[in-house]
Amino acid sequence: MPTDEETVDVGVVGVGSMGKHHARVYSGQSDADLVGVVDADRQRARAVADEHDTDDLPFEDLLSRVDAASIAVPTEHHAEYASRCLDGDVDVLVEKPFVDDLENGKELVREADAADALLQVGHIERYNPAVRTLADVVEDLEIIGVNAERLGPPRDRTIEDSAVLDLMIHDLDILLAMFDQPPTAIRSAGVRDNRHATATLSFGDDVIASLTASRMTQKKVRKLEVVAEECFISVDYTDRSVEIHRQSTPSFVTQDEDVRYRHESIVERPMVGNGEPLANELEAFLQSVRTRSEPKITGEDGLQALYLANRIDRTADSPWSDAQLSSGSEESLEVSLD
Repeated sequence: MPTDEETVDVGVVGVGSMGKHHARVYSGQSDADLVGVVDADRQRARAVADEHDTDDLPFEDLLSRVDAASIAVPTEHHAEYASRCLDGDVDVLVEKPFVDDLENGKELVREADAADALLQVGHIERYNPAVRTLADVVEDLEIIGVNAERLGPPRDRTIEDSAVLDLMIHDLDILLAMFDQPPTAIRSAGVRDNRHATATLSFGDDVIASLTASRMTQKKVRKLEVVAEECFISVDYTDRSVEIHRQSTPSFVTQDEDVRYRHESIVERPMVGNGEPLANELEAFLQSVRTRSEPKITGEDGLQALYLANRIDRTADSPWSDAQLSSGSEESLEVSLD
């Protein structure tokens, strides 16, 4: 394995819509050597390899030449290729959703632990500069509610995962990181095979979060709002911006003999760092590989987000299905590796 000062030999397994961007970012990083790419479509693999001055390789050849790899194949193949990497002493970053089956994910976590290998899950929004700023802002706030919307039009390619597993899972991961605990209750609903779905999550008795994910809207929306006793925070993932509204003051004013309602507040716009989220994510992965430090988003984190997404996806078929838990229930909204 490379030391803290050495270049990491890295490869990308699957260079479709997401994997090709992994190849692009790795090829531009000074601390990484993109050794090669793998794809079931050899023509596509050759095109991506040529674009980034690397090789398209058979999978076993890639394994013998790299220290680490990104797994960006379709979800149902994540476990297979990640496991083969771990068996070959190769650290892995697995795109989200982590796996298609929780038991496969648990086995991967155990394999990584046994091999003393790194296993990171690609929840990219945690590396969005706006989300990093949000994490600093909310640290000492009394949060009451969260609203997240991740919407967009139908894609021009086939996506097997529902809007919950493809889109909402990002916001579930952010909520789990924000509150550092699983929710105590979930309520969900969906239409059109869950291509448009909503979920309401409770975190104890004092916090409620509302999430909407859709691939059926004619406008792309990526936003998160936090309601706290001290302020209201609005995050735009796409613009990578954060606004904090404080000291809101309602009043009635007279203008041209008309009485009008006016609401004013102080708006703060904190400095948000630069950097493409994917570049930030892959830089963090490479740093973990070199220093042998635990990734920011572990296999256990990926399992927890997937477990909640599966619960929401499964129950959203029926209008407002409840996953309400009582203190004596045998069910849990926290995944266990046992």
